[in-house]
Parts: sequence; structure tokens; C-alpha cells
Amino acid sequence: MAVRRGRQEPTAGLILEYEHSYGPDACGIYNRSKTRTAQEWQENILSAILAYNDEGLWTHTRFGYSVPRRNGKNEVVSIRELWGLVNGERILHTAHRTTTSSAAWVRLVKILEEAGYKEGRDADFITTKQYGLERITMNGGGEIHFRTRSSKGGLGEGFDLLVIDEAQEYTTDQETALKYVVTDSRNPQTIFCGTPPTAVSAGTVFMHFRDDVLGGKLQNAGWAEWSVDELTDMNDREAWYETNPSLGTILTERAIADETGGDELDFNIQRLGLWIRYNLKSAISKTEWEALKIDSPELAGKMYCGIKYGKDGTNVAVSIAIKTEDKRIFVESIDCRPIRSGTDWIVSFINQAHPAKVVVDGAGGQLLAKAMKDARVKPDPIMPTVKEIIVANALFEQMLAQKMLCHTNQPSLAQSVTNCEKRAIGSSGGFGYKSIKDTVDIALMDSMIYAAWICAEAKEPKKQRISY
Repeated sequence: MAVRRGRQEPTAGLILEYEHSYGPDACGIYNRSKTRTAQEWQENILSAILAYNDEGLWTHTRFGYSVPRRNGKNEVVSIRELWGLVNGERILHTAHRTTTSSAAWVRLVKILEEAGYKEGRDADFITTKQYGLERITMNGGGEIHFRTRSSKGGLGEGFDLLVIDEAQEYTTDQETALKYVVTDSRNPQTIFCGTPPTAVSAGTVFMHFRDDVLGGKLQNAGWAEWSVDELTDMNDREAWYETNPSLGTILTERAIADETGGDELDFNIQRLGLWIRYNLKSAISKTEWEALKIDSPELAGKMYCGIKYGKDGTNVAVSIAIKTEDKRIFVESIDCRPIRSGTDWIVSFINQAHPAKVVVDGAGGQLLAKAMKDARVKPDPIMPTVKEIIVANALFEQMLAQKMLCHTNQPSLAQSVTNCEKRAIGSSGGFGYKSIKDTVDIALMDSMIYAAWICAEAKEPKKQRISY
């Protein structure tokens, strides 16, 4: 009975058409080693990476790929570097951590030795073993440097191949310093290798590169990935095989099963290759929020109200939003009180303020709705769906970026907004916010977001015009 293997073709990607490739040659050199044989999916990726046109230039001057952990994605880079060394290329291999770049050097030296190349000044290659400054030089002229990335690394040096290992950590500052190191090469190439960003990933370049390639915005660029489209059950073994090409060869079901039971989002990102459609690490800075401060708003529309019962069942917050004369949305928080204070204060406020619409979210929403009904207070509260909550948060971020919001910089609201980070909501890449401090309640911010959302969505009645 044949052993089942993971999917060998990418689940998503964009590879340009080509007729010629050095991929088979590279895999042939690699396969001469005693313990290593390129897998089918690795051969496919290398065929695309090492594809060239009739002029002998790389089909893909930039190529990125994302594979879940422990599948052997670093072997692909090693095979590409092995071919480059044998064929006289100057290579710069960069990583986020020194331990990673050093491990890449150890791996490549071992592959060379197993493939029959001898180390020594009168042999095939020599190597520099200084930690953090490792180097391999072939007697035929090929050379590779291993470095940890920084905002200054690589400046002033020239290479034919640039490898961005741990690409999920690749920042724009590092890209500015490194992307020109291959400019002088007659036939340059850059390879991005990594996994989707997690909550602690600092880089954004990898994610933007992926979006641009798949969106057809870049020339001479390719991409391949193994991933799920949405948050998936950790125990879905079909998803394991779809997203882990080495499952059944160097990776086992038992090993993956031992990874389940913890953080579902982290498992989806690192084992199933899920790409979250936003930067998990992003937050709202004090400077960004204060830039929206005004002293006296000129209000022009109706009032809208947002109410949020905290996730931990401790507090309930109330905020309002009103359109201004200059087409912005003014937001302000009314109060945030312990739930044990009851609902009378909220019902009283709504009865006096007469908001056009009221959005209520959280576990206490039904009790408030009943209290409003008993008191004959209108309007009836809107209980948002998960989809609507995702839309509200996305709209808030958009309004924030476009400076369509304004406020008077209330200390309590400012504290909530500037001490938050994003969290996943739903199964399709939506997001909400959570507090990064135990002493700061995110309910205040959420109530403001709901008020701003329902205010932005509402259509103000047009003024009647009478002509004679």
C-alpha cells in the first residue's frame, strides 16, 4: 500500500511561463549527497526559480514561497545556493536571527561534503567559520556570505543572488538597505523564503510582495504557497495534506497531531499556512490618534450610539458619533461603568439623547434590549452579526487612515485606543481589537467603533428643495 503524500503542487501561486531551467541540474547535484533527495514539490519550485529565457536571464528576478514549518523549505534555498556556488555566483544569505543564518551555513557545508566536494585550500572549497560572519568560497569562484539582517547590512557590497530567509520578519528598513546589493549583477535574483506572519512578526515586506505578485502588480516575479483560505479546524487531516507537501515523507501525521490542542490561530498560520489579511502586530500610536484631535467640532448630523459589554463581563461602555460640517465623524465616549451598575443609566441616556440608531454588542445586550423595551425607549437596538463587526472594525481603520474621524482627545478613550492590538475574528481573515494592558478596557474603544460605523453607514435624509 502506497504511503499518502501531501499535496505536491502549490495551493496558490503565480509562475511565469518558461521553456528552459537549470532546476534538474541543481537537484542532480543535491541528490549526489548521501542522505538527501529532492522531493517532487521541491523540484517543481526549483524548476521555476532556476528558469531562464533565451538570453540566459532569470525568468523570475524575484521569487517568493511560503511553506508551513518542518516541510523542508530551507532545502530549496540550499539547492539553489549549491547550484550558484558551483556556477560561480556571489550570494548573500540573510536571516532574522544569527542562529538561523549560522544553521544555513552548517547545512550547506554538509550538503557540499555529502555531494563529494572536499574542503581545503587545495580542494574544492574553503569556509570561514566565524559565528555570524560565515562564508563559503569555491575554488571555481562561487562565494556565499551568511549574515543577520539589519537596516545597514549589505550596503556597499555586490551580489548575484540575495536570499531573504525568515522573510516574515523582513522589514521595510532592511529592504531599503538590501534590495540594491544585486543591482550591479548582470543576472540578479532575490528569493524570499518563509511562513505567513504571526502575532509577533515584525516584517511587512513578505506579505506585501505576496499580495502584489498574486495581484499581477509586479513584473518578472513569481510566488508559490501551501495554505488554507480561512481559519480551519486543527483536526482536519485533509487540510494537513493540502498544506504540508512533505507530509508522508519527512513529516508524519503523529507529529502534527501533537501540535493540536493549543492556539488555533497560531496552528492555522504555522501549520496550515493561513495568511491573515492584516498586520497582527499593528496598533494605533498616540501620535496617530492625537492627530485627529479638534477643539470644537461643528456638528451637522444626527447622533448615533454604540454600546459594548466587555468580554470578561465586568464593564459596559457607551459612546456616540455625529457627522460634522466638513464630512468627518466626531466620536466621543459617554461612560464606562461596571455591569453591576445596571442598565438604568444607559436607558436614561438614550431616552434623553434620542440617538437615531443604537448598536449593542456583548453578553449583556439582551438584558439592555429588554430594559429599553420595558421603558418604551426607541429606537430598537441593533445587535451586530460577526460579519458586521468585522466591517465596523475595517471601516474604523480606513477612517483612521484617511483622517475621517475627529475627537477631543478624552483621556479615557485615548488610553483605550492607544493600548490595543489586533485579534482575529471569524473564519475569513477579519479582525477586531484587544487591550495590551490588563488595566485598560477595550470596551470603550469598541463602543466608539460601533458608533462611528453606524453613523458612517446611515444615510442622512435629503433636504427638500422647492422650485418655482
